[in-house]
Parts: sequence; structure tokens; C-alpha cells
Amino acid sequence: MSIRLVAMDLDDTLLRDDWTISPRVVKAIQKAQAQDVKVTIATGRMPVSTRPYALQLGLDVPVITYHGAMIQQVISGEILFRRVIPSKLAVEIIRDVLSRGFYAQVYLKDRVITSRFNELSEKYARISSVVIEEADLVSTISQEPEGVEKILLMAEEADLDRLVPVLKQGYGEKVHLTKSKPYFLEMTDTSVNKGVALAALAERLGIAREEVMAIGDSFNDLEMISYAGVGVAMGNARQEIQAQANIVTATNQEDGVAEAIERYVLGEPV
Repeated sequence: MSIRLVAMDLDDTLLRDDWTISPRVVKAIQKAQAQDVKVTIATGRMPVSTRPYALQLGLDVPVITYHGAMIQQVISGEILFRRVIPSKLAVEIIRDVLSRGFYAQVYLKDRVITSRFNELSEKYARISSVVIEEADLVSTISQEPEGVEKILLMAEEADLDRLVPVLKQGYGEKVHLTKSKPYFLEMTDTSVNKGVALAALAERLGIAREEVMAIGDSFNDLEMISYAGVGVAMGNARQEIQAQANIVTATNQEDGVAEAIERYVLGEPV
């Protein structure tokens, strides 16, 4: 069965280390689209940080952001799906992690907010090309009638790994915990992840699971790699990610996305 939908993670997958898309990757995606293959992005990033890349590639399919908590049309900005962490729960979590000394950011549609700027927020703003607001997180969340799309904690990987069991014990049935980078621990509503969102998008487009390819590199990509008929791990992905994939392609620095599309979607020799 041929591939009719390709979903790609952004950071360390579609993007090179300098946060650009290589010409070879752009060409492969454009060739796939010319053959009526739908191509989309599935990322933990917020919509405003995702949109420039989607526009660069001319994507005509809704993009998956916040690990699946939001699906949005690229050009119009119309929100097709949104699932949040309820405000009361988000406040409880924020109070908990701040009391433990962790740096946190919360996401409200196209806003990202932290209680205090530091080197972590500066690094994140540079990577994602977004403006981070500084405000009291508890007060900000409390004023939001619905909730927040995502909570992000940034710290050394060992510190986050020690925190995960604590968060699972307290909130494991209420939020979905994942990592997009070793030093990013992210929380969304328990019902959403990239796999759930990709399945919903494929159904919306009338595309069977077997006709879907998903490409990623990190823990937050595991659900969509497992869902897709063809799950692809990047060559720069950790071994535990590669072990869950059907295929391992080249690294993000070696045009791994292009290699996967050329070989398994376009049927070209690589």
C-alpha cells in the first residue's frame, strides 16, 4: 500500500541543527506533494513557532502542535481541535514544580509565559523564535477560563528523570508526560499525544493507517511512530526510539527526512 500522508517532527528531524530545512528535504517534500501525498508537521512547538516552516514548505494540511493538543490550519489559523490541561489542575502542578525549584513555562494558544526570565528562557526563545512573556503563572492560569495547552519544565536530564516518578504518582492519570529533548519535560492533557492527533487527522483526510508515514527522533514521537503504517526514526534518535521504528533513516544533518521520503514514498533509489 502506498503512502498518502507523511507527518514529520520539527526539531532534530525536519530541521537541521541550525534550525533550517535543507534544500534536499524541501525538494523531496515538494515532489511528494506534487504526487498528491499529504505532508504535515507534528511538533511539540506552539503554532506561531511552527507556521513559518509550514509556509516555507507550502503545506496544505492542518499541522499538529503542542504534541497533539492543537490541530490548526496553517494559513487561516482556524483551530480544528484543542484539548487543554484544566486551569485548576495546571495551577496545582505549577505550584508543585515551582516549590521544587524547577523552571516552568505555560502555553496559552500562541502565548508562552514564565514567572521569571533566565538563561533557559533565553535559550528557548532563540530556538523557537518566540517572545516569552514574564508574569505570575498562578495568577495568569487562574484567569484562563478553560486551561493551558502545555506545561514545559527545563532542567538537567538527571533532575527531570528524578522528578518524573513524582509527577506520575501525583498527576499520572491527569496529564501526559513526555520529552521532546532530554532537558525538556512536557505535560499535556492525558488524552492527547502525537499519535492520537495523527490518527484523527488521517481519519479526517480519509487516509488509512497503513498509508501513513511518521518521522521523528524523540520520546514525544513514539506514539505517532507506533501508530503509522511506516514509523521512521531519525539516525540521530536514541536507541530506544530507533528500536520502536520500522525504519531508521539518516540523521537530521544528513537529510534523513529526504532519504525516507525519496525511498519509501517516491520510490527513488538513494
